[in-house]
Amino acid sequence: MHEIRRSTPALAGIWIVALVLQGRTAGSTRGVGAGPVRVVVAADGSGDFQTVQRAVDHAPPSGSGRLIIEIRPGVYRERVSVPQDRPRVTLLGKDAASTVITYNMSAAAAGGTFFSSTANVQGAEFEAENITFENTYGVGSQAVALHIHSDRAVFRNCRFSAWQDTLYAAYGRQYYKDCFIEGHVDFIFGNASAVFDHCEIHSRGDGYITAESRTTPDGPGGYVFYQCRLTGEKIAKGVYLGRPWRPYSRVVYIDCYLGEHIRPEGWNNWDNAENEKTAWYAEFGSTGPGARVESRVRWVHQLTAAEVAGFRPENFLRGKDRWNPTK
Repeated sequence: MHEIRRSTPALAGIWIVALVLQGRTAGSTRGVGAGPVRVVVAADGSGDFQTVQRAVDHAPPSGSGRLIIEIRPGVYRERVSVPQDRPRVTLLGKDAASTVITYNMSAAAAGGTFFSSTANVQGAEFEAENITFENTYGVGSQAVALHIHSDRAVFRNCRFSAWQDTLYAAYGRQYYKDCFIEGHVDFIFGNASAVFDHCEIHSRGDGYITAESRTTPDGPGGYVFYQCRLTGEKIAKGVYLGRPWRPYSRVVYIDCYLGEHIRPEGWNNWDNAENEKTAWYAEFGSTGPGARVESRVRWVHQLTAAEVAGFRPENFLRGKDRWNPTK
């Protein structure tokens, strides 16, 4: 029988019922994790758990199945951690605007940027749909909404809201579809291989959208913005498309609408001319008032149609396992 971690009899009963509904019996471990386990989180007590973290903490040990945590509408003021030994977790809401995981934590108070996140995901194959991840700290310090260190991660119709360092897309292949991401300085950063497909990227003031951190010229990391819409507010000096957190930073914008808040030069070298020799930034088919290709820095690439093919989601995220999250 599965060991229920840190469980009370009542909570153990929830998981026993869930496992039985999968066609398993308490006296057998054959087929452990073969199918999905579903539980409900509701802040008002009408579900199996009242917090997202308790649902994650009391999951059965890792198997091959998926843990689907249905989160009913509400504001969940908590920090959520999905450990490496709990892969294949899905957070499923009904509507991102009304299903919010939020916390107020700055890097200064937490002891570092990487410790400030509202949600920290280390387990592989994580998925979220119709969820808002938010850090309400505001201006004055890095404050991460989501730290995601997960291969084959998928986000659909999610919202990510903070100011500086909103989304730490740190590692692994990640796919964001129809999402909304907002911040003002380096608010999408890290070294994942990530595709943002039909997302809105919203700047809350002057600053930089990306700070990608690829460390080697042949590394797989990089960010691809595919048919996204870049919007902004409270803009005075303008917004850069990106700057290199590490020398071999790679970011590509394909068929994106760029609002008037995007600076004519487009890209920044982070006050280091040497980065211009190693960072790899590119655009293709940019439209809108911010798409002033003729004014871009000389070290940016303008892709050809043939080169674009390698950055489409199904190709850029493919890997040796032929993963295609667009299906």
